[in-house]
Amino acid sequence: MSSAESTAAVDKGFAQTGAHLVRDVSLPALVLHREALEHNIRWMQAFVSNSGAELAPHGKTSMTPALFRRQLDAGAWGITLASATQTRAAYAHGVRRVLMANQLVGTPNMALIADLLADPTFDFHCMVDHPDNVADLGAYFASRGVRLNVMIEYGVVGGRCGCRTEAEVVALAQAISAQPALALTGIEGYEGVIHGDHAVSGIREFAASLVRLAVQLQDSGAFATPKPIITASGSAWYDLIAESFEAQNAGGRFLSVLRPGSYVAHDHGIYKEAQCCVLDRRSDLHEGLLPALEVWAHVQSLPEPGFAVIALGKRDVAYDAGLPVPLLRYKAGVIPAVGDDVSACKVTAVMDQHAFMTVAPGVELRIGDIISFGTSHPCLTFDKWRTGCLVDERLQVIETMETCF
Repeated sequence: MSSAESTAAVDKGFAQTGAHLVRDVSLPALVLHREALEHNIRWMQAFVSNSGAELAPHGKTSMTPALFRRQLDAGAWGITLASATQTRAAYAHGVRRVLMANQLVGTPNMALIADLLADPTFDFHCMVDHPDNVADLGAYFASRGVRLNVMIEYGVVGGRCGCRTEAEVVALAQAISAQPALALTGIEGYEGVIHGDHAVSGIREFAASLVRLAVQLQDSGAFATPKPIITASGSAWYDLIAESFEAQNAGGRFLSVLRPGSYVAHDHGIYKEAQCCVLDRRSDLHEGLLPALEVWAHVQSLPEPGFAVIALGKRDVAYDAGLPVPLLRYKAGVIPAVGDDVSACKVTAVMDQHAFMTVAPGVELRIGDIISFGTSHPCLTFDKWRTGCLVDERLQVIETMETCF
């Protein structure tokens, strides 16, 4: 065994193609179910295409090049990313169109992008929301002899980045036009920071304002392309953005791009709830996304009646938007694997490497049993892992997928 293989062999979740989850894989492990994964990729691509838009899924969810390739092969227009280093990683794995839904700040980060733009096949767009950033980008990319595509980010008061008023957007467009090394290629917004009892109406108003600004900028000749990009949409409200863009004929004058990312794996928590709301709003959608992501772990200790400690912790699974959800129990090494429902059990706390779980009446566990857990907020589960296991319906590993965090 080579030194590289020896190092890989001690990574958590280490597995090889052909291995079986209940017999051969070092746990805990990140598990992706092929059938659900492929369904989700097809489902979202069809939804976006049928809405008259293009799909640029947010790659920061998984940072998994094998998933990027599947999304692009299914028809995605490009990949959305959040940083220069993420962009470089995606480029190294063949991605040639990136929306960086964030500001490009700092000379070292600018240098990473300028180096990539030496490839004329690489189509890159980043966000700007302040004259200082425009000036810095204009000066740096002029010094490199490269023209950078930028898009104005429009935000909401109390939200994340973005110009807060329509007047600020117009003024920023004028600042961009004074920089020969910058090309204004579109306008972007993020509706996921709009909350409260009137979130739906607030999001529709925000989308309408975004389109209105795009029309105003286009009519004034501010864009450097005849069909500029208009883009929004996280993973919870994509249906409202799609409806707003379509209703206002954004696709006729603009290239409408939606950017959900978590759909690829979906979850058993916040996005499961968001998907239920989508289906309630859209009676024409008869099926939704399926949870494809789980984390598998062993029962490690049974120190008290009704209490189990699982070899799973904050180092392995997201806990910011809900604790992991017990799904099925498997007997280690037993094939064919038959899962017993343990959803009545409940994780009550997680530490760095341990999860505390109450054991429901009637559920019998032994040390070494394997439990599959659903998660909430897949972004912060993927980033715990260097490798995930793609499994078939028999729970056999058919591919190992490396992440690039």
